[in-house]
Amino acid sequence: MAIDGSKFKAVNNRDRNFTLAKMKRRAEEIDKSIERYLRQLDAMDQGSAVVTEAQTTRLKEKIASLTEEVQQLQSIEIQRTEAPEQQVSLTDPDARSMTTRGTGVVGYNVQTAVDSRHHLIIAHEVTNVGSDRRQLSRMAKQARNASGVSDLHVVADRGYFTGEEILACHEAGITTYLPKPKTSPSQAKGMFPREAFRYVPERNEYRCPARERLVWGFKNVEKGQTLHCYWSSACPSFLMKSQCTTGINRRIKRWEHV
Repeated sequence: MAIDGSKFKAVNNRDRNFTLAKMKRRAEEIDKSIERYLRQLDAMDQGSAVVTEAQTTRLKEKIASLTEEVQQLQSIEIQRTEAPEQQVSLTDPDARSMTTRGTGVVGYNVQTAVDSRHHLIIAHEVTNVGSDRRQLSRMAKQARNASGVSDLHVVADRGYFTGEEILACHEAGITTYLPKPKTSPSQAKGMFPREAFRYVPERNEYRCPARERLVWGFKNVEKGQTLHCYWSSACPSFLMKSQCTTGINRRIKRWEHV
C-alpha cells in the first residue's frame, strides 16, 4: 500500500479564516490606517487650503469602518482562543488553514491508501489536520482491514516519519518503508550528522567517525519517550572535535525502541 495526503480547498475563503498570525497582522494594519487617517484630518484642520466637507466625511467614514472591523475582530478572537486548533473559519467551520507546496490553503487534508498492484484506492479519510505526521498507523490499519491482507507492507514519504507511528505499525504487524527527514542541526552547521554515528547493538554503544566508542551513560524521559544517552571520553582530545561538537563531549540519544 502507498499512503499519501492531498490538500483539498474548502469553500471557505482565506479572508474568512483567522489564525493568531492573521489576526495580529490585520490588527497592525488597521492601527496604521487609522493613525494615517487621523493625521490627515489634523492636517486638514490646520492647513490653509480649502477642505471640502466631502473629504472630511470620507475620512471619518473610513475610520468608523475600521473601528467597526476592530470590534468584529475582537469578537472573532474570543472564538479563536476557545477553538482547539486556535483558528476559526467562518464559512466552513471544519476547514483549517494549512500549508501546501509553499503556499497556504484553507481546506482539508485527505488521506488515501492505494493498492500498488491494482492501483485502487483501498481506504481514505478526510481530516482537517494539516500535517501527515500522525496519520500513518491509522491509515495503514484501515488499509489492512479493508483489503484483508494480513502481511501488509506500507510505503509513504518523509512527511509521515514519526517514531511513535512506525512503532504502532510494527506492533500491529505492518511493515513500513519511509525515508527519515534530514533535519540534523549539527549537519546544518557543517558538523558530523547523527547518521555518522553507528549503533552497535551487541555492545550497546556507538562508533563515531573516528572509530571511538560512545558508551552508555544514562537514560531519561523526554516528551514521553525513554531516551538512552551515549558519549565518549576521547572527545576533548579529538583533532576534529570542531567538526563534531562545541561542547565537551558529543552526546548521542537513542530512543528505547530504535
